[in-house]
Amino acid sequence: MSGRTVNSAILLLVIGNAMAIISDVFIKLMEPGAPIFQFAFVRCVITLLLLLPLAGQLNRKHLFTGFKIHAVRSHVHLAGLLCMVVALGNLPLATANAVFYAAPILVMVLSTIVFREKLTLLSVFAVFSGFAGIVVILRPVEFNWAAIAALAAALTLAINAVMVRKLPKEQTTVHKLLLNYLLIIPAAGALAIWEGAEWDSGILISAGGSALFILGYNITVLLAYKQVDANQVTSAEYTGLIWAVAIGWIWFAEVPDLWFLAGSTMIVVPLILIGLSHRRRLQAPARGFNGSDQRDRSIMI
Repeated sequence: MSGRTVNSAILLLVIGNAMAIISDVFIKLMEPGAPIFQFAFVRCVITLLLLLPLAGQLNRKHLFTGFKIHAVRSHVHLAGLLCMVVALGNLPLATANAVFYAAPILVMVLSTIVFREKLTLLSVFAVFSGFAGIVVILRPVEFNWAAIAALAAALTLAINAVMVRKLPKEQTTVHKLLLNYLLIIPAAGALAIWEGAEWDSGILISAGGSALFILGYNITVLLAYKQVDANQVTSAEYTGLIWAVAIGWIWFAEVPDLWFLAGSTMIVVPLILIGLSHRRRLQAPARGFNGSDQRDRSIMI
C-alpha cells in the first residue's frame, strides 16, 4: 500500500484512523486517577525515541530555524495532549472523538482571523452546524470538565494546524516532529515532577502503546497525502468516528444514542460536503488556476 492510487490512499487513511482510535483506547484503559502528567512525559519520550532512527532527515542547515514558532506549537501540543487524556478518561470514546472533530471547523474560523481567509457559504454553514452538533452531543445538562477538556483539545489541534503554515518550509515533516517532541519534554518533565506521583509501571504500557499507534497514524497520513491530492481522499479521515463508535460499543459497551448520531451528522456531513465541493472545483476545466491555492497537506500532523 504505497498510497500512489486514490483507492490505496483511502485504505491507508482508514487503517490510520483505526490506529489513532487504538491509541485513544490505550489512554482510556488507564486506571482512574492515573498520573496524567507522568503519562504525557513518558509518551513524549517514547515518541521521540521512536523518531530518532529517522534523524537522518534533519536539515542541519536549518536545525533550529523557526525556534519560537516550534516552541509555542510544541507547548500547545502538550496542553492538547493533557486535555485529550482528561476527555478520554471521562467521556465515551465516540463522544470524545466526535468533539475532537470540531478541530477542522475551528481551523476555518482561525484561518479567517489569522490569514484573513474568506469563508464560502458552505463553510459558514459547516461552522454553525458543527458548533450546534457539539451542543447536541454534549447537551448542557451533561456539560462538565471532561466536555470542556474535549473542546480544549479540539482547539489545540486547530491552533497547531493553523501554525503549520508558519513553520519553515526547509524542514521535513520528520524534522518538525522531532523538534516538536524535543521541545515538549522539558515542560512535560517539569509537570511530572510537580505532580509528585509515584512511578506507575502501567503508564509505560499505556504511553508506549499510545505513542506507537499515533505515530503509525502519522505515517499513514504522510504516505496517503504524499502521492494523492488531499481533496480526493480527506473524507476517509472521518472513518475515525466509525471506528470510535464500533470499538466503544464492542470494548466498552458504550451504545451511541440518537443525540450522538444527530450531533455527529451535523459535524461531519458539512465537512464532507466541503471536501466534495473542493474536489469538483479542481476537476472542472482549469481557468486561471493558481497552484498557490493548494493547502499544506501536512496541516493536521
